Amino acid sequence: MTGHVHVIGAGLAGLACALDLAEAGARVTLHEGSPKPGGRCRSYHDAVLDRRIDNGNHLMLSGNAAVLSHAVRIGAADRLVMLPDAAFPFVDLANGARWTVRVPATPREALRPDSRPPGATPGAALSGVGALLMAGPGRTVAEAVRDRGPMWRTFWEPMTTAVLNMPPEVGSAALLRAALLRSFFRGARACRPVLAPEGLGEALIDPAVARLRQMGVEIRFRAPLAGLALDGDRAEALAFTDGTRVALGPRDRLVLAVPPVALNDLLPGLPRPFPGPSILNAHFLVSPELASAAPPLLGLLSSNAQWLFRRGDVLSVTVSAAEATPVGALGREEALDLLWSEVARALDLRDVPPLARRLLRERAATFDQSPEGAALRPATVTPWRNLVLAGDHVNTGLPATLEGAVISGRRAAARALAA
Repeated sequence: MTGHVHVIGAGLAGLACALDLAEAGARVTLHEGSPKPGGRCRSYHDAVLDRRIDNGNHLMLSGNAAVLSHAVRIGAADRLVMLPDAAFPFVDLANGARWTVRVPATPREALRPDSRPPGATPGAALSGVGALLMAGPGRTVAEAVRDRGPMWRTFWEPMTTAVLNMPPEVGSAALLRAALLRSFFRGARACRPVLAPEGLGEALIDPAVARLRQMGVEIRFRAPLAGLALDGDRAEALAFTDGTRVALGPRDRLVLAVPPVALNDLLPGLPRPFPGPSILNAHFLVSPELASAAPPLLGLLSSNAQWLFRRGDVLSVTVSAAEATPVGALGREEALDLLWSEVARALDLRDVPPLARRLLRERAATFDQSPEGAALRPATVTPWRNLVLAGDHVNTGLPATLEGAVISGRRAAARALAA
């Protein structure tokens, strides 16, 4: 019988792990170093915009079974909205072209022109898919998919950057394949966009914390872990920055659901991927009338940003792999000017400035999702038999996504209970 389980980190992976442990009847304490839960998946009230915003935009799809199941189990399914169609509008800022890709529900529908970007033939689409499916673990997307026709510029390049937070020249083909096998390659039923109108925190984080407290889980905020005492094949004790020391009994277990950079300090000999690029998120407050001109989700080409999101009267754009874009080198005001000009062009807004604006830069937003970085991902289990790992950097086979975080947390709980 498992004794006391200590989960370090109240991000999405740590919360998912603690939920499984508590539901299995384990005594659980969740320790979080910051004042708030959620990690990189959280919402907060921004004083400049006077609105609640997410610290980062995340595109969820109906094929994200782990995330949707997480929302159900914490009683928050009604805080997610699934759009009725697997349809993705795009605009190319280079020429003003607009189109909507409708993900096919059946193989026959894949022959429809609107099932792929303009100029892309069914043969080119199938060739690229086949190449990605056959790619070995050491290949980048650019090495696997050789065709540089319209499909490359309008699908493979922006898709890789958005999913892997890396350009296709360095992003892992295997990780992109894993993400697409759970979404676009399964057809329309797995590709309906899922939105969190009130925020990711309200949908996935705050209800999880409430559910854990309801089940008697002790949650400690502002409790950073300073170090571990390791002896042989066991973790023997936890040392926190406030001087608290917690000894681990013979049946106690430890789950480290912390970022890779923290693992380096706690377990310096453990392989881990290097940090990946930054992600920029720009948020613009506009009038309700202007906001209504935007769809809930809009893909952008020939721009610094890959996606535009609308939530209420706030328009947000996401720039993945920011260091590889011109805007990544700009200062805050210059970056906001450039990104707003792209939003205005995408929505045909003429000479109308936003009412307020905010730029958030998340450094090392993901782990290094190149083939070399993916090879360094740690496993759930560790050399210490009472210590397991959770987080989207742990080797789930998926890239650093909300889905990967939930899956990792649940796997860690299963291993902790079985140890």
